[in-house]
Amino acid sequence: MQCNAYSCIGRECTAEENPVTERVVLAYSGGLDTSVAIGWIAEETGAEVIAVAVDVGQGGEDLDVIRKRALACGAVEAEVADARDEFADEYCLPAIKANALYMDRYPLVSALSRPTIVKHLVAAARKHGATTVAHGCTGKGNDQVRFEAGIAALAPGLKCIAPVRDYAMTRDRAIAFCEEKQLPIATTKKSPYSIDQNVFGRAVETGFLEDIWNAPIEDVYEYTSNPAAPREADEVIITFEQGVPVAVDGRPVTVLQAVQQLNERAGAQGIGRIDMVEDRLVGIKSREVYEAPGAIALITAHQELENVTVERELARYKRQVEQRWGELVYDGQWFSPLKRALDGFIDEANQHVNGDIRMTLHGGRAVVTGRRSESSLYDFDLATYDTGDTFDQAAAKGFIDIYSLSSKIAAKRDLT
Repeated sequence: MQCNAYSCIGRECTAEENPVTERVVLAYSGGLDTSVAIGWIAEETGAEVIAVAVDVGQGGEDLDVIRKRALACGAVEAEVADARDEFADEYCLPAIKANALYMDRYPLVSALSRPTIVKHLVAAARKHGATTVAHGCTGKGNDQVRFEAGIAALAPGLKCIAPVRDYAMTRDRAIAFCEEKQLPIATTKKSPYSIDQNVFGRAVETGFLEDIWNAPIEDVYEYTSNPAAPREADEVIITFEQGVPVAVDGRPVTVLQAVQQLNERAGAQGIGRIDMVEDRLVGIKSREVYEAPGAIALITAHQELENVTVERELARYKRQVEQRWGELVYDGQWFSPLKRALDGFIDEANQHVNGDIRMTLHGGRAVVTGRRSESSLYDFDLATYDTGDTFDQAAAKGFIDIYSLSSKIAAKRDLT
């Protein structure tokens, strides 16, 4: 037990004199809001705060700098984790294999990073004996659900708090707290945008973008160049094994390296810009601007290789599964039983997704120009219209007669 009472020195403390100090694990970014949250939580709850920062490829400051800042702001412990490969292998890759695009457009950039962070928060809570996990989300967004639903699935006994939502920790109050406590963090003017980014993409909202008639301006973007600018096209060949990108232009890559390389090459061509009004889980519509060049290029290539290697009925059913999988992940159900079951189906459907896709990257588009696979279901002799065609066209008439028979019988009834 930890004793804070001077009267206890030299004798054994009773439980009433020496209560166990509660501990809170905080999802820490190193920015103003979460730095202020360390002291804020301590004052509001009397708990000790353990800061946990997780690198999912968001860039920015060195992890050790972030760790030292957390300690300087009052955290009793600070942990940092380089989770970039973990994020790519265990979260981005399943999304690629699922061709996951929420509302047919958004490649789940933020939604994929949250369960990664949750896993590390829960591990830290168990390690340090914490009873509560804190995050910096507001009460209007999806992320509060993603964090808390994920925590509930992995550690049902943990409590969750959100200082911005639960204690009305507005930015003005955060700046005032920072200045009063002389915390070692700059309180510069806030960016006009709310930005979340990781190696899989970047999300931008608020500011003038909240007027859905306003077009995005170039300073919104960071991962992508202007697609209208003149430049030479870039041709790339992506190799997959069982749905996993394993090589770019014949050179072996990890999943993380594949995403990073395609971010650079597709981003240079302005690929992956998405401007949409999406349906948030909390019931409101929100205007979001995304850029995900690597994600869009890889999903485009993977979809096309599936077209070559996946049997028709399986492919049709998988498209239904993909939509539901994307909705579950968007809605914070990464650790749910249904999501896990669908993972098994998606992995099975990718068993024969092997081969190469050639794409031209140019003018904001990733255009497939070639496909080859030893697992291909494309049969040239069946598909050709030239001499050597092996398709039995004589069988087509009988097939059509039987295929349309039920509709034909119903039509005769309805016309009488």
